[in-house]
Amino acid sequence: MWRVRRAAVACEVCQSLVKHSSGTKGSLPLQKLHLVSRSIYHTHHPTLKLQRPQLRMSLQQFSSLTSLPLRKLKLSPVKYGYQPHRNFWPARLAARLLKLRYLILGSAVGGGYTAKKTFDQWKDMIPDLSDYKWIVPDIVWEIDEYIDLEKIRKALPNSEDLAKLAPDFDKIAESLSLLKDFFTTGSPGETAFRATDPGSESDKRYRKGLLGELILLQQQIQEHEEEARRAAGQYSTSYAQQKRKVSDKEKIDQLQEELLHTQLKYQRILERLEKENKELRKLVLQKDDKGIHHRKLKKSLIDMYSEVLDVLSDYDASYNTQDHLPRVVVVGDQSAGKTSVLEMIAQARIFPRGSGEMMTRSPVKVTLSEGPHHVALFKDSSREFDLTKEEDLAALRREIELRMRKNVKEGCTVSPETISLNVKGPGLQRMVLVDLPGVINTVTSGMAPDTKETIFSISKAYMQNPNAIILCIQDGSVDAERSIVTDLVSQMDPHGRRTIFVLTKVDLAEKNVTSPSRIQQIIEGKLFPMKALGYFAVVTGKGNSSESIEAIRDYEEEFFQNSKLLKTSMLKAHQVTTRNLSLAVSDCFWKMVRESVEQQADSFKATRFNLETEWKNNYPRLRELDRNELFEKAKNEILDEVISLSQVTPKHWEEILQQSLWERVSTHVIENIYLPAAQTMNSGTFNTTVDIKLKQWTDKQLPNKAVEVAWETLQEEFSRFMTEPKGKEHDDIFDKLKEAVKEESIKRHKWNDFAEDSLRVIQHNALEDRSISDKQQWDAAIYFMEEALQARLKDTENAIENMVGPDWKKRWLYWKNRTQEQCVHNETKNELEKMLKCNEEHPAYLASDEITTVRKNLESRGVEVDPSLIKDTWHQVYRRHFLKTALNHCNLCRRGFYYYQRHFVDSELECNDVVLFWRIQRMLAITANTLRQQLTNTEVRRLEKNVKEVLEDFAEDSEKKVKLLTGKRVQLAEDLKKVREIQEKLDAFIEALHQEK
Repeated sequence: MWRVRRAAVACEVCQSLVKHSSGTKGSLPLQKLHLVSRSIYHTHHPTLKLQRPQLRMSLQQFSSLTSLPLRKLKLSPVKYGYQPHRNFWPARLAARLLKLRYLILGSAVGGGYTAKKTFDQWKDMIPDLSDYKWIVPDIVWEIDEYIDLEKIRKALPNSEDLAKLAPDFDKIAESLSLLKDFFTTGSPGETAFRATDPGSESDKRYRKGLLGELILLQQQIQEHEEEARRAAGQYSTSYAQQKRKVSDKEKIDQLQEELLHTQLKYQRILERLEKENKELRKLVLQKDDKGIHHRKLKKSLIDMYSEVLDVLSDYDASYNTQDHLPRVVVVGDQSAGKTSVLEMIAQARIFPRGSGEMMTRSPVKVTLSEGPHHVALFKDSSREFDLTKEEDLAALRREIELRMRKNVKEGCTVSPETISLNVKGPGLQRMVLVDLPGVINTVTSGMAPDTKETIFSISKAYMQNPNAIILCIQDGSVDAERSIVTDLVSQMDPHGRRTIFVLTKVDLAEKNVTSPSRIQQIIEGKLFPMKALGYFAVVTGKGNSSESIEAIRDYEEEFFQNSKLLKTSMLKAHQVTTRNLSLAVSDCFWKMVRESVEQQADSFKATRFNLETEWKNNYPRLRELDRNELFEKAKNEILDEVISLSQVTPKHWEEILQQSLWERVSTHVIENIYLPAAQTMNSGTFNTTVDIKLKQWTDKQLPNKAVEVAWETLQEEFSRFMTEPKGKEHDDIFDKLKEAVKEESIKRHKWNDFAEDSLRVIQHNALEDRSISDKQQWDAAIYFMEEALQARLKDTENAIENMVGPDWKKRWLYWKNRTQEQCVHNETKNELEKMLKCNEEHPAYLASDEITTVRKNLESRGVEVDPSLIKDTWHQVYRRHFLKTALNHCNLCRRGFYYYQRHFVDSELECNDVVLFWRIQRMLAITANTLRQQLTNTEVRRLEKNVKEVLEDFAEDSEKKVKLLTGKRVQLAEDLKKVREIQEKLDAFIEALHQEK
């Protein structure tokens, strides 16, 4: 029980000491005190980060009883008595109390001096932030919205309060001497022994006297603190007067230098932390790639969003639909530095470059996302370009340039077709940027006349999207009046709610511009009519295309560190460097995405419902096949029709080939071989003429004609299978595609070059043979000859009829009349027929005197004729006469096979013309058989291969498919599929976006 009382007494002493040691009259909450004040007033407050160590006293074992209610102690005078058996405990208690006092006094003295010195240093270092808000980063002003710094400054103790903390050392010395005299009364053994007896009256009186002495000492400490405050106030006043002598300008310069130095210091620390974070994230992502965690990585938000934009681009490249999904559209004048800014954001030199030449010829959509490796890949390719290797960077730049030139149509300079590129790397800001061709003012030589208007239309198509973020790039090294893009941007975004202005080449601007305030006016948006959300100034290198991104970044930071624009407060710290620009653009992009993506998803849901309703009403029994699916269906039908060529019978091939070949060569055989040979006087001369002409024909023309006939026959059969209706299953939507495939395949097909050489030998051998083996072949030759001659006779009669006009029957029945020229031809024909009747064996040509005779006879009847008219009429009249004579000769030769076997010996009948037609007929049959074998064995397969290649090429050419597969049904199915795909991808993206929140 006596131990409990002793602990209670000790706790009451400590509480009273702490309560009265503050020296303040009012009750100030401890939480509102300055850090230094809290350390002085209460060293064990839980809010302090650095607590003073607890006193190691013997009373610590009773500290748990401090929460018990304490009884008020009545102070009584201390009686000093000699108690030898209990004088050890007062000494022990006094030693503990002395130790506690020394700690309190030392803390007061040292804490007061240290606090005063620290306060003066802080006071000199802290500037008036109201005049230098441009230097402090924006994050400080954001903190200021939640923390009232003015209240904190007022809560700090002033110099007078700190001065009161310093004690009067003379009075402290007197108190210490009194305390020493008091405790030296009696022996140490007595004091120590006295403390062990809890029950004596003298011990109680002694403790009461001790408490009174402690209270007296506490009052003295308060007096010393007041004197210390007064002294500190006087010292602070004199020190402040000395500091006012320093010039304000020097203070400002010094503060600016210190703040810039501090900012750069923390910037380097931030870069180092970002680099470490990048390496750590790279390691984590690499572990995921290697499958260490055995889980499938989900697509990132930016990749999902990029896929939505790609589908939208394929759905409508001209932006006729209400596509309001956000993008960062990079626009600027030509050579303003758009590409360089984009490369700094992507942290790689990925775009082709040229000095003054237009390099960006089509929009390039760049999707930036985070990944373990710094790589780039195209949407339609699986090849990855390692952006840390120079050879891969060069290959990527070449590929982009080739794709741009491929997109540009013949006769144009720029193209609206978008190139989609994904760039991944550790630490990249997630966003989608579209680099557009630079706006030009004048069309130079080598450009298409409409280049300027095309660039304007492409830029407007992207910027008129109400959710597109416009990154307006302005060259700071040229006069602002030469800018074209600012007027265009102000038209698209007059209020500047989604525009970010970027001034490039600030290093050249600071060097060349005579008035630095002009740069400030540009950055603040006072020089241009356009408004913007934010204004930034960047440096994208020294103009050397071989500079690395790291070198450009170091040069940029070094420039702004030494730039007068920043030191003279023309630019704010958060408005410079591409790092700050990329952070601001990324934040703006994702803010715009979150605000608009759900509204866009609802819009596409409504569009999908409308399209599905239209399909059900117009095509209720047809599947919804889009253009690609229809192309695959048509492809299968075309390949089936090509395969059907191999199922054509050999007999059909040979009949078609023989008939087509004879139609091609019949004119040459009759006009150039048979008729000249028939004009000879005997059989020997006839055969000689025929052999010579057949040899010449075989060596030069016949094989080539035969190959042409075979190729045309193959084309006709292929076309017949391709265009032949298939009944109810025939879909006319494929007709254009089939025709295009047929034409392209035929255009690519080329007959085997060795076919003519082998065919020449075969044809020559066939024509050399004159031996007709049986009567059947003889009759077949006569029949073939009659058909050929009758066909020629019919053509000749038609030509004569056209020359002389209708006969008397047609004139009476059909009321037709002859022209004057036809009347002249008719009179000339009648005169020539009279001459042939007189001499039926007349040669093929008229002599000069015969022409004169005919002309005079006609003139005697009043008909004026020209000699050339007489020759033309004679040619047709004699040709009809000759063909009729030849047909009569065929009838006589029907029974001449017996004489042929005897070589027409002792016979007046000669049928060499029949043998000629037999040789021609046999050559046609052998040639048709040879061509049929080439067709079925080689050419049909090669044609099938060409068709497959054409179909593969068409499958990769979206323009071809759009052009060849047209119609309302196709377009409706195409729109329906794309809208469904867009809506599904948007829903997946929104779900992932909510999960990330």
